[in-house]
Amino acid sequence: MGKVTLTIDNIQVEVPKEYTILEAARTIGVDIPTLCFLKDINEIGACRVCLVEIEGARALQASCVHPVAEGMVVKTNTKKLRDARKSTVELILSSHNRECLTCSRSKNCELQSLAEELNINEIPFEGEQLEAVVDAKSHSIVRDSSKCILCGRCVNVCREVQKIGILDFTNRGYHTEVAPAFSKSMDEAPCIYCGQCITNCPVAALREKEDIERVWDAIEDPETHVVVQTAPAVRAALGEEFGLPIGTRVTGKMVAALKRLGFDKVFDTDFAADLTIMEEGHELLHRIQEGGTLPMITSCSPGWVRFAEFYYPELIPNLSSCKSPQQMMGAIIKSYYAEQSNIDPKKIFVVSIMPCTSKKTEAARPELEVNGVRDVDAVLTTRELGKMIKQARIDFMKLKDAQYDTTLGDYTGAGVIFGATGGVMEAALRTVADVLEGKDLQDIEYTTVRGVEGIKEAEVTLGGKTIKVAVAHGTAQAIELIDMIKSGEKEYHFVEIMGCSGGCVTGGGQPHVPARVKMDCDIRVERAKALYEEDAAMTYRKSHQNPLIQKLYSDYLEKPNSHKAHKLLHTHYEAREIYAIGSQELAEACVEAAATGE
Repeated sequence: MGKVTLTIDNIQVEVPKEYTILEAARTIGVDIPTLCFLKDINEIGACRVCLVEIEGARALQASCVHPVAEGMVVKTNTKKLRDARKSTVELILSSHNRECLTCSRSKNCELQSLAEELNINEIPFEGEQLEAVVDAKSHSIVRDSSKCILCGRCVNVCREVQKIGILDFTNRGYHTEVAPAFSKSMDEAPCIYCGQCITNCPVAALREKEDIERVWDAIEDPETHVVVQTAPAVRAALGEEFGLPIGTRVTGKMVAALKRLGFDKVFDTDFAADLTIMEEGHELLHRIQEGGTLPMITSCSPGWVRFAEFYYPELIPNLSSCKSPQQMMGAIIKSYYAEQSNIDPKKIFVVSIMPCTSKKTEAARPELEVNGVRDVDAVLTTRELGKMIKQARIDFMKLKDAQYDTTLGDYTGAGVIFGATGGVMEAALRTVADVLEGKDLQDIEYTTVRGVEGIKEAEVTLGGKTIKVAVAHGTAQAIELIDMIKSGEKEYHFVEIMGCSGGCVTGGGQPHVPARVKMDCDIRVERAKALYEEDAAMTYRKSHQNPLIQKLYSDYLEKPNSHKAHKLLHTHYEAREIYAIGSQELAEACVEAAATGE
């Protein structure tokens, strides 16, 4: 890799010749502001906030796309630049919904932060306000056109990272907006609700559909027994809502905060992750031994499940019939726990704290109930939990660590690592290995399925059988892996697919991280470290060793994949139409699009 030497703000710097000015400046601690920029995803120079002066150039240049050159002399902080940036942001703000005090991103908005840095106290001109479109029909995502700054981040994350592309620029000129095709709602589009558009939006044009008030109402109802469960990845990110470094594990403080909020019981979804491994692992063994449909593909990620239903319906028989840990926990709370505690299941309100926006839609799926009782009643994201703790005026940093409630609070290290890509696979292998070998194996670190590189493969010989497995994270990787399987290029017994790159640790409900921070830190890696550290510290690290799981089967479920287990813990999936639009409606939509320039 060749190097070039250039001067930035009177400092000489040597960087790889492939660098942009923006990257080169960061190597010497110069943080050029950006709005539209996302490293390797949205490098389009559209917002014009990152302008710099280059000696000899006739105009200011966008540093995020301008390559470095030998001998180049760059200035990043002059009056001309400050005025240009300020005018650009003022123009953006002129037609922006500036009701910041009531905005979900207040104090955590990249546009707001930039306006403050540029000392913008008033807007010298007022832009025409288009009629706002607030699409809140889905269970997961709200789109608010009045907040959109047309940066293109969501468009390219959906198109390039997830390879789905349900969002794009529509109309022309001042009437341009970002929306699904045919002016459809997010609820009508083939969206998987992964929420990657939300976590990469610099403002609040896209946000989760909040359920905080409904949860507060349930907590304050004396007739309702409110039980909360927390997903593994939440503990690795919640601390960021209170200023802690990315990847700080806050399990004990999180539990303490939940108890302070007034939940009647605080359980861990990791318990249900162990239960999922018992069911899914034995389902895999049954398919291998009895000639069932292979490869078996995990069904823990609701984003991936929706993706399969929309885009690969022929693979539905390959999906494990197991519910996700969230839904399994809800079903067990409203059956086993209800019986043990002598509580009417209809009076139990189950709240899930999840890193995932798609979990909201999953909880609302009509088939995820038993005897007319919903498995899960409400889903809050990590961000929503952070808001509730702040609303309650709890000083999170001063909380003493607390323990999960017993009965459904014990978990193993295998359950914890569900939150990272490859975690479900590793947890399953730890249990399947012991079953096939007929003994307690000591070598349980299946590191070949860990990490954030592309598709990961492994072959494990257990009990005389060679088990071929693969892991993909993010639907772009899923497409590549699935196409190899369909073509016959690859054959596997078991495949883990997660809807988000890195797995649940970077789910659509996790804390917002500014784009500039993402340039220097791989949040997938940092948050996953916290989960593997907790796994290594656990007494039990295999799901089948969990004493409470053993008790659940001996007292209630009998054995994995029993009739009772199937009734409570398994489900089915179905093909979905990508766009439920008839030929006449499609023709009319095309005519309208041509007329409007959409």
